[in-house]
Amino acid sequence: MRRTLVSPVAVIVAVALLVSGCVVTPTPTAPTAPQPTTDRIDRSNAQANFRTAVARVEPVAEQVCRQSRQGNCDFLIRVDPNPRAPANAFQSLAPNGRPLLTFTQALIADTRNIDEIAFVIAHEAAHHIADHIARQRNNAATGAIIGTVIGAASGLDRGTADQLARAGAQVGARRYSKDFELEADALGTRIAARAGFDPVRGAAYFARIPDPGDRFLGTHPPNAQRVEIVRRTAASL
Repeated sequence: MRRTLVSPVAVIVAVALLVSGCVVTPTPTAPTAPQPTTDRIDRSNAQANFRTAVARVEPVAEQVCRQSRQGNCDFLIRVDPNPRAPANAFQSLAPNGRPLLTFTQALIADTRNIDEIAFVIAHEAAHHIADHIARQRNNAATGAIIGTVIGAASGLDRGTADQLARAGAQVGARRYSKDFELEADALGTRIAARAGFDPVRGAAYFARIPDPGDRFLGTHPPNAQRVEIVRRTAASL
């Protein structure tokens, strides 16, 4: 049987969406500490909170970015124009390397106070400062290479070897994703606090999103663990 070596590059592209940012989809859940604010605010107030939070968090995030890393620290913070897009926030990169932070209208409307939206903005900025996209892509590349080598050594057909390489890339991309989320929570806490917001109050947002638990190769850590990181970090400031 002819042994086929599968290029890991195509595999990495296939998992690009997996490593491009955070996904948060709020739904009613049992409250966890800190107790969330239950009163909804109207859409216009939520949008005003977002604009104010951006104006205060962005310059702080850019300053922290310039102090922490080389590269583009000129954040572009934008709102997804699709009004039907589910609640979500994610960090990505423009072709020129400019960091993009995108927030859907549903996520902005779901926040209960300005501290919550400020914390989410700071968290997403922290992903760029910590270079999480590049680090996850490197992890995906390593996983793809391992899967490719195993497939080639086993003499698998091209289709099976390609599936194995894809699986390796996914495992590699997910391997440290929970650690990256906790890093972004800790750094986001510092950014939000430096911008004049209460990150612990902001972390109450976690009480209204589904708790992923501590699943093997899950992309996000348990909500309680994230809240604890925020509390400890805030207490150390």
